[in-house]
Amino acid sequence: MNGRLAGQVAWISGAASGIGAATARLFVSEGASVTVADVCDDDGRQLVNELNSANGSAAYSSCDVAVSDQVRNSIKSTVEQFGGLNIVVNCAGIVHVGLLHESSEEDWDRLMGVNVKGIFFSLTHAFSYLRRHSRSYMVNVGSISSYVGQRLTPVYTTSKGAVRSLTQSIALDYAATGLRCNCVSPGITDTPMLRKHLSTTHDPDEALRQRLRRVPLNRAMSPHDIARTILYLSCEDSAGVNGTAVVVDGGYLAAAEWDAADDSLSSTT
Repeated sequence: MNGRLAGQVAWISGAASGIGAATARLFVSEGASVTVADVCDDDGRQLVNELNSANGSAAYSSCDVAVSDQVRNSIKSTVEQFGGLNIVVNCAGIVHVGLLHESSEEDWDRLMGVNVKGIFFSLTHAFSYLRRHSRSYMVNVGSISSYVGQRLTPVYTTSKGAVRSLTQSIALDYAATGLRCNCVSPGITDTPMLRKHLSTTHDPDEALRQRLRRVPLNRAMSPHDIARTILYLSCEDSAGVNGTAVVVDGGYLAAAEWDAADDSLSSTT
């Protein structure tokens, strides 16, 4: 297989579903060997079986990214099975819905542990392997919430702002070793986490329609849309790109005001 990632080894957290699963599929199709790291064991193993049945090279690793030992063991097993490590993709993420004063310390710690500390652990435990290569890659999944606030998700929004800042720090500190670190910031993306968030509303379908009216493309992004940008940042197609957050949001952040239903161009074409 002579894809853009031929001979590369990738460790992808949160890869059992959503953006992580789309990334694992795309990476394998481009020739990479991939570890699917997640806490959703059944979904993760099912994905790995799918990938290997299609002549891919994949392994499942049960891993809570908020636990240092589990991240270390997962990355170590990746290196032992596939012979090295070139790419780390931090897709693992959770959301908590609620006002800040109604959130518990446990809510805060758990979300920060997965969304932010998991990146810290992945760099800590992967760096000794990544530095063996003249070029290596880390991609962290942020959000449009890395830039703007969002109602009823203050802890999540704080964590995604931290993801963007941490990405920049890693990019600065490790560039001399050949490691490039970048961030992908998805907009409204049709993932299980979005559906879980919307399920807290009175009418999830209507809540999604209302959200999409603020998107100039008037649609949700697909996990594959985001995965393609992760791929770009995980190979030399993006040579020279370092410390950048690439927004994939259908134009959501491009304007202060937008209502897709009032787009005069769409009504005349």
